[in-house]
Amino acid sequence: MSAATPPFHGWRVVWAAFVVAVFGWGVGFYGPPVFLFAVHEARGWSVPLVSAAVTCHFILGALVVAKLPALHRRIGVAGATRLGGVLSALGIAGWALAAEPWQLFLATAVSGAGWAMTGGAAINAMVSPWFVRRRPAALATAYNGASVGGVVLSPLWVALIGAFGFPLAAALVGGVMALALWVLAGRYFALGPDAVGQLPDGDDAAAFAARPPSPHAPLPGGSLWRNRRFLTLALGTSLGLFAQIGLIAHLFSLLVGPFGAQLAGFAAGLATACAIAGRTGMGWLMRPTTDRRAAAAGNFTLQIVGSLVLLAAGGSDPALLLIGIALFGLGLGNATSLPPMIAQSDFAPADTARVVAMVTASSQAAYAFAPAAFGLLRVLDPAAIFVAAAAIQGGAACVLLAGRRHE
Repeated sequence: MSAATPPFHGWRVVWAAFVVAVFGWGVGFYGPPVFLFAVHEARGWSVPLVSAAVTCHFILGALVVAKLPALHRRIGVAGATRLGGVLSALGIAGWALAAEPWQLFLATAVSGAGWAMTGGAAINAMVSPWFVRRRPAALATAYNGASVGGVVLSPLWVALIGAFGFPLAAALVGGVMALALWVLAGRYFALGPDAVGQLPDGDDAAAFAARPPSPHAPLPGGSLWRNRRFLTLALGTSLGLFAQIGLIAHLFSLLVGPFGAQLAGFAAGLATACAIAGRTGMGWLMRPTTDRRAAAAGNFTLQIVGSLVLLAAGGSDPALLLIGIALFGLGLGNATSLPPMIAQSDFAPADTARVVAMVTASSQAAYAFAPAAFGLLRVLDPAAIFVAAAAIQGGAACVLLAGRRHE
């Protein structure tokens, strides 16, 4: 590269999106379970009441995600990211300061909107304009911020709330998030490749022109909802995340018995580490010709094996529990990052952002109810949640593969 040629800006965008994901998931996804405990302790409100607020946070966020492409067209990705940071900060402040239940539910509308603007569909919108050929690797890198957000911010929330109380902790984390996203959005998300004189992947004009056109025709308006590829992607993703979130929500408490609280925390951390490894490996090894639906089905199959190993552990065999956690964890990250990659290969470029937003919205609306549903199964029989997770993931794999049929 000559001195006059500027370096490719896309990877800087990826790392900026990585930081957004750290805050987005650390506040909007991993935060509400911690907030539930804090609100219950501070206000004395029932766990079912505050749990309903957590569900509302995700449901209302799903409604905003469905409209995210329109919001990006209106105020830009940078503007929406800045708004998401501010709304997240205001929303968690509302959680901390709510004196009446109605105020808590009002806060969930604000925090849910902030989560929608800093979550999965938003990360895809930040990264995708800069990559075509290397998009799997770029998205995998950016989405790894989600796992880091859980590792860093979940214990940080607990420590800050314990040391300073929920209101001050919310002000500190929310303020840092809003400021960081405001700066990053203006510097990295305001301009696309065309505006800085670059092409996706950093290719030159000849290489870019030689790329084959998309084989898929655009799907305007409501035709998307009649398309087999879209319906199977939305349903398969929703089933997979429902099983995944449902099992993860109860896994830590099930591990406390055989491991104790401290070692159970390390075991849960093993799942997160495996999630980063699995997502990174899939993203960097995937090629443009890879059958991405088959890769996703294989990912769910790996998690099925992990669920069955956890079942075989009987809640007491440490070695089998750790093996099951590792296998299940290897698929955790890919459940989020693979759907945008499938959307890239299965739809026209003009439809990809809308497809990702709608798939994210539908899956979020589904997994909002997963912890409660798996909780009911656990009351009947703790082992039932592993059987249910395996069965639902098997259904998700079959649905995704069904979308490969020619229409």
